[in-house]
Amino acid sequence: MKKNIAIIMGGYSSEYAISLKTGNVVYKHLNKELYNVFKVHIFLEKWVCMTDFGEEFPIDKNDFSVTINAVKITFDCVFNAIHGTPGEDGYMQGYLDLLGIPHTSCGMYQAALTFNKRDLLATLKPYGIKSATSYYLNVGDAIDETAIIETVGLPCFVKANKAGSSFGVSKVHEVSELQEAIAVALKEDDEVIIESFLDGVEVSVGVINYKGKVTVLPITEIVSENDFFDYEAKYLGKSQEITPARISAELTEKVSKVAKHIYEVLKMEGFSRSEFIFKDDEPYLLEVNTVPGMTEESILPQQAKAAGISLEALFGNAVALALAKK
Repeated sequence: MKKNIAIIMGGYSSEYAISLKTGNVVYKHLNKELYNVFKVHIFLEKWVCMTDFGEEFPIDKNDFSVTINAVKITFDCVFNAIHGTPGEDGYMQGYLDLLGIPHTSCGMYQAALTFNKRDLLATLKPYGIKSATSYYLNVGDAIDETAIIETVGLPCFVKANKAGSSFGVSKVHEVSELQEAIAVALKEDDEVIIESFLDGVEVSVGVINYKGKVTVLPITEIVSENDFFDYEAKYLGKSQEITPARISAELTEKVSKVAKHIYEVLKMEGFSRSEFIFKDDEPYLLEVNTVPGMTEESILPQQAKAAGISLEALFGNAVALALAKK
């Protein structure tokens, strides 16, 4: 019998539109001869299974099932395509784990940790993973502009601590811009991380479990037309994403080793995409994404293609590995 696979997409954050794109690409490429594939939209106001004809059938949250035309359907595996909360921060992982339903993403702890930039960088520091000098703020904290600039310098980056896809991120060139940048970040999250500017080549490194082996994919170099790799650069074509990256074999080996080390130290599963900037030929970690974009134009699928892995093989591998854990 064919296994029932639910692709969860949408979510509760500003990233929901990108998540819907990712989910639909996964739906398109998952092998329908091997699996019965279902699109499941997860929103604050509703969890529904969507048919190809636009019909909606509510998900029973008690067991994550759906009843369509008087037939109850349960799922053998969930493909997680939710960027941001609740798919990338541990909530869905914990829920599915409690129900005993395998899923394609990392565990609940790893999701929560990697989604919190401050906690992730602090956790990895004892393992020798380098990152930018940073300053932390929580909502309601007094904003000491002098202390911030003395710590991180100018220019600097102000980021929402728990948000992806470059929402709530600003590059600050002057002290006068700091308050506005913090306000922008606080619209996305109640925690802020302010980091020193690293002037160097930015690369994105995909690491996945492919056929049971931790695999580093060909590296992508990010060249933004904007001041940095913001939302427009990521999703509206305002950047060049060059795979493989135009860096030396030595730097390629160095950053690949670091990215793989992070994956293994954190006991990751599923997909990951780590962002680095080289400073003095050393890779400095910016963040780790555990539910990276999976549209045809997204970075990790580009990297998989360069490695000779089709989208069908990439997505099918994730489902097969998840099912094997059951």
